Amino acid sequence: MILLPRLYAIVDTAFFSTSEEVVTFCKELLAGGCTLLQYRNKSGNARVMLDQALLLRRHSRAGVPAPHVPEPYELRLIMNDRADLCLAAEFDGVHVGQDDLSPEAVRKIIGADRWLGVSTHNLEQIRQADSTSADYLAIGPVFSTLSKDKPDPVVGLDGVRRARQLTRKPLVAIGGITRANAASVIEAGADSVAVISDLLREPRKSAEEFFRILR
Repeated sequence: MILLPRLYAIVDTAFFSTSEEVVTFCKELLAGGCTLLQYRNKSGNARVMLDQALLLRRHSRAGVPAPHVPEPYELRLIMNDRADLCLAAEFDGVHVGQDDLSPEAVRKIIGADRWLGVSTHNLEQIRQADSTSADYLAIGPVFSTLSKDKPDPVVGLDGVRRARQLTRKPLVAIGGITRANAASVIEAGADSVAVISDLLREPRKSAEEFFRILR
């Protein structure tokens, strides 16, 4: 079973104008101690996605996580949706949603060694994903979020608790999670919190504060 760090940083390119901004943001996250980053680009432009992913891999491999991050966490880059681009960019795993390729189809593409995560939004989806070869499951949105145009219904902390009862796989909570509420999400049973918006401003400082809160 894999071991997730408390903070799972989501790098959503919708919040950035250029590839340089994306790379700078990732560098700041790494400097703040992040060791698990997901690259998310919903533009559909595979060439842009691959170019940016290769940039992230090159720059992230040159970085060293902050010393306050405990072992045995090692840096891992996760590709959102695209198993083919995960391989092309030599990323460490793929995260898929309910409308993407099935977990088993993705596993056949990426092999046994790369990480596979699956998004879920209700208890039935948790049950189904738990029976797959996914390495970790994500549940959400826990709170109201502005990071998606058409978010699924909020599951709340009770949804996290119930999801925890249904799976022994590592559980990531996502959706509206901030430094103000992250501790309550971990207390509800999540192993890690996935964050987008609350890392955008002063990413290094924000990441460091998340780690202090979730220590």
